[in-house]
Amino acid sequence: MTKFGRELIESAHEALAIAKGEAEPGRVFAPPTPDVAAIRKRLGLSQSQFAARFRIPVGAIRDWEQHRRLPDAAARNLLRVIEYAPETVERALA
Repeated sequence: MTKFGRELIESAHEALAIAKGEAEPGRVFAPPTPDVAAIRKRLGLSQSQFAARFRIPVGAIRDWEQHRRLPDAAARNLLRVIEYAPETVERALA
């Protein structure tokens, strides 16, 4: 077996141990959650307007702003793009 093959099998065993709770991951990257209310307010939009403009359910906006739920990875990425280039997102969704 090649060195790559051995490392791949070793990685699979390590991933399984982490999934079973038998080992801790070497590192975890948790990107910061965007401040949805701050982004929305900077754009001068109500929750309903923000939701409609960026095609996000208004209930999700409320839950994120009230910290009842956290945006998943895809939503965090969309929010980051909205934060830095809202017009780009609007053009893409048009």
